[in-house]
Amino acid sequence: MATRSCKTYARSVVAELNENPERILFPETIDYIDSLSVMNFADGEIEVTLHKSVRGKRVFLFTTSARNDAGLSVEACKIELYHTIDVLQRSHAQEITVFEPYMSCSRSDRTTRRNSVGIWIHYKTMISLGMDHLITYQIHSDKSKTIFDPCLCSVDDVPAVSLLQKYLCDSVIRDIGVLETQVSDSWLFCSVDAGGEKVARRFSTSFGTQLVVAHKQRSYVEANTIECINILSAVPIEDKTVWIVDDMIDTGGSVHGLVRELSSRSCREVNVLIVHPVLSDPAVERLRELHDDGSLNRLVVCDTIDCSEVMERLPFMELISSRSLSSRIVLTISQDRPMAELIDTFNPREYLSQQKRKA
Repeated sequence: MATRSCKTYARSVVAELNENPERILFPETIDYIDSLSVMNFADGEIEVTLHKSVRGKRVFLFTTSARNDAGLSVEACKIELYHTIDVLQRSHAQEITVFEPYMSCSRSDRTTRRNSVGIWIHYKTMISLGMDHLITYQIHSDKSKTIFDPCLCSVDDVPAVSLLQKYLCDSVIRDIGVLETQVSDSWLFCSVDAGGEKVARRFSTSFGTQLVVAHKQRSYVEANTIECINILSAVPIEDKTVWIVDDMIDTGGSVHGLVRELSSRSCREVNVLIVHPVLSDPAVERLRELHDDGSLNRLVVCDTIDCSEVMERLPFMELISSRSLSSRIVLTISQDRPMAELIDTFNPREYLSQQKRKA
């Protein structure tokens, strides 16, 4: 089942499920994606109606509040989601699992100031309405997870960086010999800032390379402005292939400044690997400028946010599908099997060795 903002994604997940020999879904399951309708009142209020019975069923509800092909705003997406959880609860669904590939509100997680906390409001609202289980990819920061109470609701934060690591193995390295003889000497993984060091370190550890940490100094006068970037590296970066990795790109200010700085230091090439392509203005223009002048080689992102319109403006951007992984998650949970193999750290050597044996 899906809210209007996530129907295209949900259909793809169901298609993946139906091609899986372990599928447990009945043929009519795909019809449930279109079993919800939204009525708009004259004053702007809405009402969600369910047109099929879900009594006693385990429901997976796909949704997003990020950019979507339905053109709905963040506010409209959230209100529709809350109404949908309510109607599923009133229809006596056995269990309601909300699958939100990208939780846009996870960026609002600061609890030390006089401010609202977006992720807490979102999570608490869904629980109060009847959500039993939440699934998402790569929450923005680990501190966000401290608000989750497993006694109230199960939460699975699936590390989608494994999709990026698999991409490197399939599309760039391809052979275990290349991994063992070239990658460790010629590659570097770089964080966008000190906060992203954990993600970058995960890559450098997995692929056996050195780590580069970028330390940025923000302007306290003008918002979204970087005054300077310092590169911290234990090895020279000249003539190296650098992969900048992070959980998301928003306006692209940090990445833009970092790519410029690395390019000025005679790197062989600079690439960017991102899980969530938020790409708020003026990110697209910044990235296109970097690619056009040769500073940026590859830009690789996951499809946790709709990129159909963005791809037209950034034709060089490579999109990694998360939908096969989403289908495996649904199948695993439906069969009450362990999630360990979907969450465990990705091992490039083991993966490439398996691919070689299959060949």
